[in-house]
Amino acid sequence: MNKWPDDDVILFDGVCIFCSRWVRFVARRDTAKRFRFTPIQSDYGARLARTFGIDPDDPDTNAVVHGGEAFMKSDAALTVLSQLPGWGWVRALFVVPKPLRDPIYSLVARNRYRIFGKYDACFVPDADLRARVIE
Repeated sequence: MNKWPDDDVILFDGVCIFCSRWVRFVARRDTAKRFRFTPIQSDYGARLARTFGIDPDDPDTNAVVHGGEAFMKSDAALTVLSQLPGWGWVRALFVVPKPLRDPIYSLVARNRYRIFGKYDACFVPDADLRARVIE
């Protein structure tokens, strides 16, 4: 696994409506405010993406840095969810083999703009969430 100095950072596609809703979903449930967020379109996000082999101009996954390691695709989503209060049961989904989980994740990721839509520019979070965004 790749290493990154900042911890509990979620990298997301800031123009993807589905991805932006994911960020709001996590932020609402993350009562400890553990996670921070960075859009791949920001300088910091693009640098993080390149470090982990994600093309910032054509991202096919979100990612999370947790415990100093980068997790991508279904591992990223399950890692984030499993850290949220009341969502620890999600850890059980790690028993589903990654070769089964990741193709489903990739199918949604590949079609996310067509299914959910796309913003013209990165979504602008409210003041509380903005404090947790790294650009």
